[in-house]
Amino acid sequence: MISRTLLIGSITGLCMVGAGTMLTHPSKAKQDFQPVAHTGQDPVRMAMGDVELSSELVVNGLARPVQVCSIPGDYDRIFIVEQRSGSTGRVRIFNLDSGQMNSTAYLTQSVSTSSEQGLLGMAFHPNYDQNGYVYINYTATNGSTVIKRFTVSSSNPDVVDSSSAYTIMTISQPYSNHNGGWIGFGPDGYLYISNGDGGSGGDPGNRSQDLTNQLLGKMLRIDVDGGSPYAIPSDNPFVGITGDDEIWSYGLRNAWRCSFDRETGDLWMADVGQNAWEEVSVQPASSQGGENWGWRCYEGDHSYNTSGCPSSSTMEFPVWEYSHSYGCSITGGYVYRGEAMPALHGTYFFSDYCTSKMWTMKWDGTNVYDYEDRTSEIGGSISSVSGFGEDAAGEIYVCDLGGEVWKIISAPVPGACCIGTSSCVNIPESNCNSGGGTWMGEGTTCAGGACDEPDCPTDVNGDGNTNVTDILSMIADWGACSGCDTDVNDDGYVNVTDLLEAIGAWGPCE
Repeated sequence: MISRTLLIGSITGLCMVGAGTMLTHPSKAKQDFQPVAHTGQDPVRMAMGDVELSSELVVNGLARPVQVCSIPGDYDRIFIVEQRSGSTGRVRIFNLDSGQMNSTAYLTQSVSTSSEQGLLGMAFHPNYDQNGYVYINYTATNGSTVIKRFTVSSSNPDVVDSSSAYTIMTISQPYSNHNGGWIGFGPDGYLYISNGDGGSGGDPGNRSQDLTNQLLGKMLRIDVDGGSPYAIPSDNPFVGITGDDEIWSYGLRNAWRCSFDRETGDLWMADVGQNAWEEVSVQPASSQGGENWGWRCYEGDHSYNTSGCPSSSTMEFPVWEYSHSYGCSITGGYVYRGEAMPALHGTYFFSDYCTSKMWTMKWDGTNVYDYEDRTSEIGGSISSVSGFGEDAAGEIYVCDLGGEVWKIISAPVPGACCIGTSSCVNIPESNCNSGGGTWMGEGTTCAGGACDEPDCPTDVNGDGNTNVTDILSMIADWGACSGCDTDVNDDGYVNVTDLLEAIGAWGPCE
């Protein structure tokens, strides 16, 4: 893997419209702060355990990667979703131990090549190790969204059985953009499917607010184990009342990159805005569903088209938003739950496709805190951020649509590196070692003589060793001898005490 950490010197070192009143301004109950991004100022670095981040290149040469997935308990492989190579969407396996990509794709699917379409998402069944089921979300050649299931080959764990393809759901799309694409299993074992509003600009059919015979602009929730091709969970919010039974929540524009917090079960949704605002919304794991996230009535916290919309009091507003001064298309990420960077536990990573800015923040259930711009640390060579992902250990990866996958890591902690006996530089250990230096440890600095010769008072003649020559010098100066080098303990006498210290320090000075 290639690290993008800076190397120093010569040492060289990844929405039915409801009959309601016109909207009032939304309540700020969930956002009683002024996001830094609204002010046009640069965010101030907050205290997060003083963790500096970096990124390392995992693999390149991919075809429009948009997601990284993993199977729970499989620490050896990650699965990379390629939107399309020509007219074929692919899932490819990268082996973490060997650093090699399998030459044969795990899965292939013929897809539409129009606009934002292609293979857009995948999810492994929670019981994959028993049933081998994997689900994909793609746009077919006719432009429709298709949710399909495959089963892993019985003879090869690195490929699916192509003959096992089974269609779960097909949704017609009026346009080739805003088709959503994310799917994921929640902690309840149900499959969640994010559908965009169907495209064009401004949701001309107000599909996101339409609850009857309209699955676009929604988050769907289905039971893939309870029926064929699926069943409706009995606690879905519109079961038995007006509204399509599959709908879990609505009022989304194009939340095509979402994720579940693997520890809390909260659902994080990054919804791409229209002309001015990008947003992050969070549905707590305790939610009973039925939320209206606001589009097209609102774009983020801001009125967009309120004609015929219900009261804003019936809507949920984002926990975070940023203006198009900072980007134009949000790419949602994950809450960090890995072990390599414990100080970042509970931190949400996200980005913007247009500017490749990288941010992190935490959410306490009410407010966002510890918001940071991480672009200078993680960004660098990463551009056109099209997705994120986790490995089985909870470490986070970033997809660059240009063909690369990067891993977010902690930046190496520098320390004093001694080059010979006369030069010292502050660099990470690996850089020091590769340059033939002697590294003095994390956090050490060149100040204070870090590379000075070690203090070794028993080495009377300064040859770097305490040996018989030094003993003979002590014997020669035996007795009262104030200021003598042979008076090791500086008591004014060369005697048996000094001799014993020399014997105790026998050998090379350290």
